[in-house]
Amino acid sequence: MSARDITPELLLNAYASGVFPMADSRDDQDVFWVDPNQRGVLPLNSFHIPRSLKKLVRQNRFSVTVNQCFRSVVGRCAAPARGRSNTWISEEIEDLYTDLHRYGFAHSIECHLGGKLVGGLYGVCLAGAFFGESMFHTETGASKVALVHLVARLINGGFTLLDTQFGTEHLSQFGVVEIPRVTYHERLEQALQVENSDFHRLEVGLSGEAILQSITQTS
Repeated sequence: MSARDITPELLLNAYASGVFPMADSRDDQDVFWVDPNQRGVLPLNSFHIPRSLKKLVRQNRFSVTVNQCFRSVVGRCAAPARGRSNTWISEEIEDLYTDLHRYGFAHSIECHLGGKLVGGLYGVCLAGAFFGESMFHTETGASKVALVHLVARLINGGFTLLDTQFGTEHLSQFGVVEIPRVTYHERLEQALQVENSDFHRLEVGLSGEAILQSITQTS
């Protein structure tokens, strides 16, 4: 399917149906829809923060912001990285998610160091579900810190589902598990019934210690 035929409304309907788009390469103008047999999810009530990451969060090394440079985060996620010369985030997909961000359905969390963007992640919000799309870092630990801030925001915002699409060895350290497609669709349906979720309920600019406390007090 051509990415140019996908509207923000169609994309949101796809997420509500449990599927998401990918492209074969950065310059591919077509997308295909994915509904994995095994879906990666991060249970918010059992989010695991390794001791070394807790220490990094408490150090407040990075300045963490929300939705300050969404397009830049998506672009950095699409850039070549070590062990990966290509990406599933085509330019058309980048445009689509930028539109979702403009309409308030896609969000980014950014980590800055010395005034430079050095890590972050982005994803899509729909009722009580957050669909994590991608993350990047150019400074060690920056994307992990962004993930901690995301989880704190989701827990405090009343979300019930954090979809990571796939389970990976890297994500398993945080408690990500893979569940069968049918189980995922059941959890997604439940999350879509949530009416009072709020991605912005948690104050921006909290210290790392306050972020960690907000996770442990409400999870």
